[in-house]
Amino acid sequence: MRQLLATAGARELAEWQAYERVAGPLGGARGDVQAALIATVIAAVNRGKGQRAPSVQDFMPRWDRTRVRKTPEELFKLAMAANSAFGGTVNTTTP
Repeated sequence: MRQLLATAGARELAEWQAYERVAGPLGGARGDVQAALIATVIAAVNRGKGQRAPSVQDFMPRWDRTRVRKTPEELFKLAMAANSAFGGTVNTTTP
């Protein structure tokens, strides 16, 4: 990620973001959607009479199950604590 941010400008990142809005998610997120779509179809054709048809969302993995949302400041403190725990350093110089 660091290399990407060092070599790609804001314009290029915005172009990729726009592309993803048109073409759908890239990387692992796209695979999650594809797998959920297949699971939805299989479940739909095998459901019992009178059962509701499943939706793609029924089969989408939910990675963030945090019930209490944290503020950006709280997330930053957690990231800094993890960085420190792993012996990391903070680079404050700008390229």
